Amino acid sequence: MKKIFSPQQKALIAIEAIKGLKTNNQLSSQFEAHPVQIGLWRKQLLDNAHTVFSDKRKQETRDHEQLTERLYTIIGQRDTELDWLKKKLHLDT
Repeated sequence: MKKIFSPQQKALIAIEAIKGLKTNNQLSSQFEAHPVQIGLWRKQLLDNAHTVFSDKRKQETRDHEQLTERLYTIIGQRDTELDWLKKKLHLDT
């Protein structure tokens, strides 16, 4: 049966693998995870460790600004369409 690991468990196992005090086979026996999977978690942690220290507020601000700009564009387009419809209806009556 396949064992499901939480993100916290994966991080713990990957950190143990990075420490290098035990081999992947020893960690595999200890945590009941396949040695190849432990190696993949280790690589994933090393590849993405820099994101832990990234400033999420800057990304959130950038996303917020993009959303605001997009919404203002849509509002402007709707205003233009509404004005056009008002002119069309006024001329036809």
